[in-house]
Amino acid sequence: MADGSGPEDFLGVRKSLTGRVWRRRPADEGVSREHQLRHGLSEPLARALASRGITAEGGGDFLNPTLKALFPDPSTFADMDRAAEILVDAAVSGRPAVVFADYDVDGASSAAQIVRWFRAMGRDLPVYVPDRILEGYGPSPAAFRKLKDSGAELVITVDCGAAAHDALIEAARIGLDVVVIDHHLMRGEPPPAAALVNPNRPDDTSGQGHLAAAGVVFVLMAALNREARKRGLFEDRAAPNVMDWLDLAAMGAVCDVTSLTGFNRALAAQGLKVMSGWRNIGLKALLDVAKAQGPATTFHVGFILGPRINAGGRIGRADLGARLLSTEDPEEAAALAQELDALNASRKEVEKAVIDEAVASIEKQSNFDPDAPVIVAAGDGWHPGVVGIAAGRLRERYRKPVIVIGIDRHADVGKGSGRSQPGVNLGRAIQSAFDDGLLLAGGGHAMAAGLTVRPAGIPELRAYLSDKLAGEMIDAAAQDAVEIDALIAPGGATRALWTDFQRLAPFGPGNPEPLFAIPDARIEYPIAMRGGHVRVTLVDSSGQRLKAVAWRAGETEMGQRLLAGGGGLHLAGKLKPDDWQGREGVELEIEDAADPRKAVD
Repeated sequence: MADGSGPEDFLGVRKSLTGRVWRRRPADEGVSREHQLRHGLSEPLARALASRGITAEGGGDFLNPTLKALFPDPSTFADMDRAAEILVDAAVSGRPAVVFADYDVDGASSAAQIVRWFRAMGRDLPVYVPDRILEGYGPSPAAFRKLKDSGAELVITVDCGAAAHDALIEAARIGLDVVVIDHHLMRGEPPPAAALVNPNRPDDTSGQGHLAAAGVVFVLMAALNREARKRGLFEDRAAPNVMDWLDLAAMGAVCDVTSLTGFNRALAAQGLKVMSGWRNIGLKALLDVAKAQGPATTFHVGFILGPRINAGGRIGRADLGARLLSTEDPEEAAALAQELDALNASRKEVEKAVIDEAVASIEKQSNFDPDAPVIVAAGDGWHPGVVGIAAGRLRERYRKPVIVIGIDRHADVGKGSGRSQPGVNLGRAIQSAFDDGLLLAGGGHAMAAGLTVRPAGIPELRAYLSDKLAGEMIDAAAQDAVEIDALIAPGGATRALWTDFQRLAPFGPGNPEPLFAIPDARIEYPIAMRGGHVRVTLVDSSGQRLKAVAWRAGETEMGQRLLAGGGGLHLAGKLKPDDWQGREGVELEIEDAADPRKAVD
């Protein structure tokens, strides 16, 4: 495979049809050679491994990530041992306890692990999930008072609670013990809690800040078994087999878009293997209703299972996901899966309407500022359950941080969600806006954030964030390049090549899916598909052909150029298996395209 690059660009592309420069992903050539020798890898694969920052010594653990080699000591997490003591006490004593979960996949998969551990110990714990619209995100003083009045003495919050100062102060006042298991960014002193486990709390020494909440809970499962074994609780009964719940840890890791490196990579990789047995009847029911099959992959988790589980919290009943993942009743699983599938279909319609209105608003001449470092779009009646998805789609379109806010005029409140561009810490900026009094609530992490704001304050918020993020966005825009792993011809895009590069899976933040460039391809048989997708056939000078598709590209400059067909284009994209009618081939998912006639300024 040729390298195809100059010192600053790849194939001479300095401005693609999406406005980006193409670069060869940088790699240390010495490390790349070492990977080749140690692991018997092809040069392109060894180079891709090195380009992901994997050292010569770390190649083995990356290619074969095991929990045995990478599992952290639970005691390195602040308050983990204390949390384990409190929860084992509750399991033994029968103390009334409730799991309080966030309404997304990470919250549901976290809650399900705790429910299943307590069930294995002979206890059934109820799960409380706040309604996204009526109660908002995370614990509130009112919710804790409600749980206390219902008889709860202990609440275990998962994927939320680390920033719930007011709620935890109220819990202490009314004598309600709270154990917090979270992963969101924190600032300052931890709020009062019986125990607060969060690898992102300032005094935590675990080095596991990239975990999703489901990953933190999985470590808690090990701590619970260790504490219970220390007390002799497994002398006459089997310890809960936490390895059976690795699929739940993987769900949270993938769907919360966490960095799949180190221990988190092992969780995802081994969790997908466990999931592939489809022993969790809730996941199997959801797979069946979606008419999907096969061994579990990040595609199954991120695009088939995850959106359906999330649909309950977005536009349906908030607890549906946690109930599905924790149930042992096949009939209940089937009914919940059907309900979530129907809600997901409705969610797609609501989401499309919000995105269409947001685009129309953003691109009004009086509104659109191409140089603004952040886009803040707001609209009356936009459903708060889909604003996060809309923000993600718009971030892809405009390649900058986007916040979408749905306004409820009757309540005089706007609830919004944001998605960020790599290199721009949106969660930190939202937290600063809250600290400076511009928001009623707000927080998140680098790539995603949520907020509540008075509608009258949105213009001030937009100006504040534009000022706050200007410097970061300059650097991020300069780094917004299409990074190519290898140059291939259509005939070189084989199933064997795809299989070879699958040794780097699972893919996600910290380990991007390999991107291949195809030079000077002729576009034949262009088809505009429903949903704005474009399908084409790529042909090289020797007549070799490769099927390709560009998702949601129909109205973009790239999509229009593909639909025009003809003349050679440089294409960049990801190889995907094509098993239609048993052919075991591959196709290209087009990420970007460049016209050689316009590639050089």
